Amino acid sequence: MADPSPAGEGEPAPPPESLARLFVRFLRFGALAWGGPVAQIGMIRHELVEQERWISPARFNRVLAVYQVLPGPEATELCVYFGVRARGRLGGLLAGLAFVLPGFVLMFALSVAYARFDLRASALAAAFAGCQPAVVALIVRAVHRIGSHALHDRWLLGIALASALATLAGASFALVLPLAGIASVIARGGAASALHGVAFVPLVAGVAPAAGALAPSVLALFITGLRSGLLTFGGAYTVIPFLRADAVGAGGWMSDAQFLDGLALSGILPAPLVIFSTFVGYLGAGAAGALAVTAGVFLPAFAFTLIGHQWVERVVEERRTHALLDGVTAGVVGLIAVTAWQLAHATLASAPALAIFAAALLAAFLWKARSAVVWIVAGSAAAGALLMR
Repeated sequence: MADPSPAGEGEPAPPPESLARLFVRFLRFGALAWGGPVAQIGMIRHELVEQERWISPARFNRVLAVYQVLPGPEATELCVYFGVRARGRLGGLLAGLAFVLPGFVLMFALSVAYARFDLRASALAAAFAGCQPAVVALIVRAVHRIGSHALHDRWLLGIALASALATLAGASFALVLPLAGIASVIARGGAASALHGVAFVPLVAGVAPAAGALAPSVLALFITGLRSGLLTFGGAYTVIPFLRADAVGAGGWMSDAQFLDGLALSGILPAPLVIFSTFVGYLGAGAAGALAVTAGVFLPAFAFTLIGHQWVERVVEERRTHALLDGVTAGVVGLIAVTAWQLAHATLASAPALAIFAAALLAAFLWKARSAVVWIVAGSAAAGALLMR
């Protein structure tokens, strides 16, 4: 297969590489994927762009910019992109699967242990309790980080605030997100432009959720994952409100405490944060549920490149599409802020929990190392074991 976005003259090309070697290379990337998307993307760039010159730095920056305005984890999408450049669609599929595989296997094993051995009722219960306020702190930090990039004018800030208030008032995000996108298009280009290209948001947001039964079907779990993956704009933390909407609450199959435990476990693994979807699916329907939700969440990250990167670039260059995506992203920031508040209300009910939250939030703002999340979660677990027994 040709390069999904044809290179110009003088653009370097990937070296000849067998499918097996390509798979092993990206499997190694996946096994070393600590520290969140910035560290993961930096690792990929260092080896494939700076050391081996698969593409030029300028081209890498353009490709990354495309994926940053699309839903899905950027590091996984980049792996699929490089795999396609090296060995066509099959190479892209293998590269993406190899990158996700280590984190999925580890998260699956932890999910099995968590469910079968009732870890919350064991001596580890206090450690899990200590992790929960730290996870809330990391979500609060994510709201600030995503918002500082996404809410770059007063219109988008207003859309985020309105989305948060509507969500607090009980409005479904199936209504909030389409309206957020349309509001942004109107603010940028007038009412006539709002009719252009906005249909996909209500279609995706309006897919029937899995919630409503204590034992969700595998198909419903796949739909939950797919909808979450398609609405993940602005970073992995944006998937949290969508998965929580189905998995937690009346008719859901998880408690907020279990949901936070899954986030804490994913934070210590070499994997994209959205791998916690495996945990959510396992608690819903066992191994089949874990596979279904994970497949749904990651499917868009594979599909955009495997279907055609050229088409993606044309779409994101359309000004009205940018306005729509900006509005949806602002709406998602509002949803995450509400989710953070709801989780804090349910979790920060004691002095030790508040102390751990404050310490973790301070560390999250000040600590820039790629291993910061791992150490924040581990340190909070240790503090919980000491203070929350």
